[in-house]
Amino acid sequence: MRVLLLSAYEAVSHRYWAQSLMAEVDDVSWTLLSLPPRHFSWRIRGNPLSWWLKEYETLSESYEVVLATSMVDIATLVGLFPHLGRARKIIYFHENQFAYPESSDQISQVEAKMVNLYAALAADTLVFNTTYNRDSFFDGARQFLKKLPENLPAAKPLERLRQQAKVLPVPIMPLGETPHANTHPRRIIWNHRWEYDKNPEDFFAVLFKLSEQQVPFELAVLGQRFRDVPAIFAEAEERLTAHTICWGPQPEAEYRALLMGGGIVVSTTWHEFQGLAIMEAAQRGAIPLVPDRLCFPELYPNEYRFDGTQEGLYQRLRAWLIDPVSQPSLLATEQWQWPEWRGAYRALLMEH
Repeated sequence: MRVLLLSAYEAVSHRYWAQSLMAEVDDVSWTLLSLPPRHFSWRIRGNPLSWWLKEYETLSESYEVVLATSMVDIATLVGLFPHLGRARKIIYFHENQFAYPESSDQISQVEAKMVNLYAALAADTLVFNTTYNRDSFFDGARQFLKKLPENLPAAKPLERLRQQAKVLPVPIMPLGETPHANTHPRRIIWNHRWEYDKNPEDFFAVLFKLSEQQVPFELAVLGQRFRDVPAIFAEAEERLTAHTICWGPQPEAEYRALLMGGGIVVSTTWHEFQGLAIMEAAQRGAIPLVPDRLCFPELYPNEYRFDGTQEGLYQRLRAWLIDPVSQPSLLATEQWQWPEWRGAYRALLMEH
């Protein structure tokens, strides 16, 4: 079976998914086309044109399956290469544009939402990484379509698509070693993108308060950094110097070693559709502490969640830091790993 795998905006998690999928499902013939994760507005609307100009011969070949991320404008691509319409078209949603929080300096991402929606309508099969992602997509699409001047009846066709959609997470690779016990229970880890939607303001506000009250902790700020960084990071780097053991992105080996040392990995995000960074840290022995919203309730038991407020995070962290024995045990993560999901992905590709 020949499978064309298309990733139009290859962010880190998208690349991880594509590479591990091709490695784990190795009894099909894969062809991968991807585009770098930059110039978002141009990329999400222009990916068919980019591939038409650069990969015309590859796209002119025949495939049994086209597996594309939701960033791919598959409706336009099939218009440019009509024979691809005869392949079974699967759209994988790592995220959806309807559930992103919008900052005050961003215009509404109408074009990106339309690409998501047209991709869903053009697909034979829709796959989401969590039920939260699925439900927020369809809820958002329903509200979006209400804005059309024709007031078209969207509820029934969207509900039909929702009922037929599948939920398959991005699996994580098994570890080659058993994670250690939490050897650094007073280490706090941030390993997310340095962007406003990850809500670093709440995270650092709580750490400032803990520091002022002389609650003992050490801090590792990791994650992906971009050209424009929220101002809170510069303030936090200065104010939390006495606690900091690591600040900024690290080489892969050092990053993995830090996670294997345990600690408390925290999220305060305003958006998350699965959260591979938290999953990988938990797999390696860190105790996750995540807000009780978004995708987290379906992935993490109650003892690893706080109420989503600054005060809720402060109270939980303070208790865990003052008395590390009060921290919950290491979280079992086998249910997130590839051996649990390899068969489901193979079945997805093979079904008729």
